[in-house]
Amino acid sequence: MLVLPTRLETELEQPFSRAEISPREAMAARLPAVVQPFLTWLTAKPAPGEEAKQRSAQSFVIGALAWMFGGCALTVLPFLMTEPMLAAWLLVPIGLTFTCCGLGLFQVVIFHHCSHGTVFATREANRRAGRLISALLLFKRFEDYQREHMIHHSAKKLLTEEDEFADFVLGLCGLEAGVSKRELWRRVALNCVSPVFHWRFFSRRVQASLFTGDTAHDWTGRVAWTVAIGASVATGTFWLFMLAWVLPVSILLQIATVFRILVEHSFPDAELIAARNKEFVCHASVGVFPGSQPPLERATTLTGAVAWTLWWAEMLTVQLFVRLFVLVGDAPCHDFHHRRPATRRWTSYIHARQEDLESGSPGFPAGYFETWGLMRAVDRMLASLAATAPETIGREPAHGHVAPELALGQRQAA
Repeated sequence: MLVLPTRLETELEQPFSRAEISPREAMAARLPAVVQPFLTWLTAKPAPGEEAKQRSAQSFVIGALAWMFGGCALTVLPFLMTEPMLAAWLLVPIGLTFTCCGLGLFQVVIFHHCSHGTVFATREANRRAGRLISALLLFKRFEDYQREHMIHHSAKKLLTEEDEFADFVLGLCGLEAGVSKRELWRRVALNCVSPVFHWRFFSRRVQASLFTGDTAHDWTGRVAWTVAIGASVATGTFWLFMLAWVLPVSILLQIATVFRILVEHSFPDAELIAARNKEFVCHASVGVFPGSQPPLERATTLTGAVAWTLWWAEMLTVQLFVRLFVLVGDAPCHDFHHRRPATRRWTSYIHARQEDLESGSPGFPAGYFETWGLMRAVDRMLASLAATAPETIGREPAHGHVAPELALGQRQAA
């Protein structure tokens, strides 16, 4: 496991280390072969020597539809029962999670890779699919997103005012360089529960999807949403429509998007940001994997049995939820995408990233960086932002809540 820049190592409470064995390698060594395929999907990391199973891009479309509509069905099922049992109400949160998983797959995988022209065989097919997805699911008009996303992939523009990542993190989320990590965490938490933030986020999405000036695109979405709302009112199922579809499409997807985008990139040393070369790209992108080190104890002992029970409980609740709700599809391997943005091997992203890592990432001066656990990754990203001088990324100095380590560095420089 590679080491992040020294600045982050000294600031973070739990620095990256050159661990002799990664969590996934430990899982492969300590758990039976029958569970390895599930762990590969859950962690987005393959077991050592594991062969890749090829998937078509279209299978991701089918999977996203299955998660999305299956989730809607599970959400409404208890309300259709005459006398639903108490356990049946568990289907509602499960269904909402599944629906969000499908929506995330459309956002992160299909819509995104259509912009790179790597989902369908022709450029026109990718464009048509992208336009339909953006109109129906309230994503930014495909052509606008595609243009901005190409800017995002430029080392000269990444983390600047023109970058979609910086626009989201610094603009919409209100996070600022040089502000203390504690304050940044407070803003993230507040955004997740703030009606004002969600209304602003949703309004921005509606404007970018249904009021773009592209008549054909705008009216496709407007008609589809009008028919869906009208049908739900006419059938007396409007509140079910709001619960099973509008809630996931709006608030829940937006919460997932906040955490997913926050861990896509971090802010490296000022020298690397100024260089804006391939090494900067390497350090600005980190793989984020759901999971943790499995216990060392054998399950045949009381201590080991308790440790393994707790570990599996975390993996099948917290980490599974993270994988389904936030780090969907190839989101854990976003660093691989920034090194190989045009590859069609994204359909085997888990093994493709690992093979590129083991081959030394040809064409790049640094290997891959990674962290395990979503909250840990968010914490490190916010720490990197707190330790970044605003001027480094072309921002005005922040007032109040200045990160202690940044203030100390500024005093020493003076």
